[in-house]
Amino acid sequence: MYWQDHQPPHFHAIYGGEEALVRIDDAAFLAGSLPRTAARLVREWAELRRSELQDNWDRAQAPTKLVPIEPLR
Repeated sequence: MYWQDHQPPHFHAIYGGEEALVRIDDAAFLAGSLPRTAARLVREWAELRRSELQDNWDRAQAPTKLVPIEPLR
């Protein structure tokens, strides 16, 4: 996430030189792309961590310090 980034609430996922913007509320890709497996893992993680992502989005808009989010295990 970037401080005071544009709407809708989203995060940037980067893998192997590719980047995608992923909407927080439904894990849809807004822009960019990732390899199929990476995209699936990002969506799975985003669904599991939706509330934490939204909380961090709100912090980033303030802006205030973001809280680390656990990776997919």
